[in-house]
Amino acid sequence: MIYLQATMKWFSHPTLLIIGFLIVCKTNAQLPTPKSGRIIRHENFPSVYVNPRHVDVWLPDNYSPQKKYAVLYMQDGQMLFDSTLTWNKQEWGVDETLSSLLEQNKIQDCIVVGIWNGGRSRHAEYFPQKPFESLTKTEQEIVYNAYRSGGQSIFFGIPISSDRYLAFLTKELKPFIDKTYSTKADRAHTFLAGSSMGALISLYALCEYPNLFGGAACLSTHWPGLFFLENNPVPRTFFSYLEQKLPGSKHHRIYFDHGTETLDTMYASLQKSVDSIILKKGYKSKQWLSQSWPGQDHSEKSWRSRFSVPATFLLRK
Repeated sequence: MIYLQATMKWFSHPTLLIIGFLIVCKTNAQLPTPKSGRIIRHENFPSVYVNPRHVDVWLPDNYSPQKKYAVLYMQDGQMLFDSTLTWNKQEWGVDETLSSLLEQNKIQDCIVVGIWNGGRSRHAEYFPQKPFESLTKTEQEIVYNAYRSGGQSIFFGIPISSDRYLAFLTKELKPFIDKTYSTKADRAHTFLAGSSMGALISLYALCEYPNLFGGAACLSTHWPGLFFLENNPVPRTFFSYLEQKLPGSKHHRIYFDHGTETLDTMYASLQKSVDSIILKKGYKSKQWLSQSWPGQDHSEKSWRSRFSVPATFLLRK
């Protein structure tokens, strides 16, 4: 509880809402109660690559082993389904949104795999590793030594380990999900989604494993990687990485967005640079969507309000 109380002091600052992700592993581990469908928890899912964490699998109403389902892997899994259990009393409302879209026949049958973040290791596990490793030693020190404006460490001294996180996702979790549930395991029916740093790791997974994942929804993508823009080497190395590694448009879909308030005020100009790269890669409207949401901020409340757009974009029939 000491850690929770110490961290909560910073939530009043509008640009530091992202810190809330760091305490969710300290909150009540009670099973979420969805408004529709049901949730199966795989508690402390073991891994040789990362620390164990809960994995919550959402199954729609009338889930049947006789049918096959697309799979949406979502980051920050503890923030998706039940606001009564989250640190800020907000949630994505994933179950309500997907159930509504299914009832309207706007998306294909699907399940959701909500992967809990690692608490203090969240930033280290979600920060794309290969772009970081392309920085000079001096630039890497700038990244590791950066702090939030409240004076709190970003990485808590934990080395960047997103390649290990992706190994957990692709070598351990996905095979387990495909074996345990009635899924369509191919690329065309396997997707990723996340917000902020969760958006970055989702895009990184798409780039590193383009044969496994067919699309990614990246909401409020945290292109700065840190919490300042001046003399920040991170966006440039992200852009360079995308120019080299972004998969082609033939078999992939990518959704980007950002709001205009709180932390999202940092993203508009950076997203324009990314959109330019996407266009050069040959993406058209059927494979790529980039949107701005005026008045929306960096919160689950905002992501919930627009989640139906990326969900439909990725999971449309």
